Amino acid sequence: MTSWKVLVSAPRAVSEIAHYEAALRPAGCNVVTRTPVERLTEAELLPIVSYIDGMICGDDQITGRVLDAAPRLRVICKWGTGIDSIDVAGARMRGVVVCNTPGAFTDAVADTVLGYILLFARQLDRMAADMRAGLWQRRPLVSLNECTLGIVGLGQIGSAVASRAAACGMRILATNLDEGSRSSRAVTAGIEIVPLESLLADSDFVTLHTDMRPENRRLIGAAELAQMKPTGVLINTARGALVDEDALVSVLQGGRLAGAALDVFEEEPLAKDSPLRGMPNVYLAPHNANASATAAGRVHANCIRNVLQVLCPSDKK
Repeated sequence: MTSWKVLVSAPRAVSEIAHYEAALRPAGCNVVTRTPVERLTEAELLPIVSYIDGMICGDDQITGRVLDAAPRLRVICKWGTGIDSIDVAGARMRGVVVCNTPGAFTDAVADTVLGYILLFARQLDRMAADMRAGLWQRRPLVSLNECTLGIVGLGQIGSAVASRAAACGMRILATNLDEGSRSSRAVTAGIEIVPLESLLADSDFVTLHTDMRPENRRLIGAAELAQMKPTGVLINTARGALVDEDALVSVLQGGRLAGAALDVFEEEPLAKDSPLRGMPNVYLAPHNANASATAAGRVHANCIRNVLQVLCPSDKK
């Protein structure tokens, strides 16, 4: 039996490494692991990829240099959806199959976004903190049916957010669509399709669900943040680089934006001295909006299947 070496470096896959070993070893795959805090850098990958045939990665920096250093590499499977950290064109040019596990975390991320909206609108955590501090004060609140939600990107997750918001009676705007067919479905569902400028100006909450293409880098910068309502809230559970973090810090510090909820950041992990950590009007999370035991189980199974289909195509796994 041919022996393959598979590097498993996605943090959530490493946490279940015994499962991967049990599934891959019978097919002749020896599992190699690395445990990054969030992702492996190019410099960390270069010394270890020369003998690797397959990879199950997170947001590792798989650049052209890494691919050049990995002559045996045949398949890269992203544990999750976004593959913007992989030089996909370079991989395909070298005959390396790039695959991912799309759609697995739609409900988990959509639930997280709705949770953030509720926290800002109903201030449940802040009132609980007031009570624990011995205070008895009624905060001004809003109902969701009084609010407008702007969705930037109406793919699977954006659409799932829209359905939740619609059930709460929110007015829903959307922009940055990739396919014309989605526009027709959106109109039918009561979603208003508007330019980004109108969405930013009219929305109480703006949530990002577009992919990380080069043209989308810092899609929300100083000019875009200036178009938002001072009472507005920005939510990002997609990719950190969609937002100019310095510009966001500036508007928050200047009181020109009511708040933000960020699950992703330009650099991860978020720097310990980031001003965002000290802002009471900002909810922060460690790239965890997609957490779901059931969904993770599906992703584990799909990653294993994707790798074996390339390395062991005659295997019926």
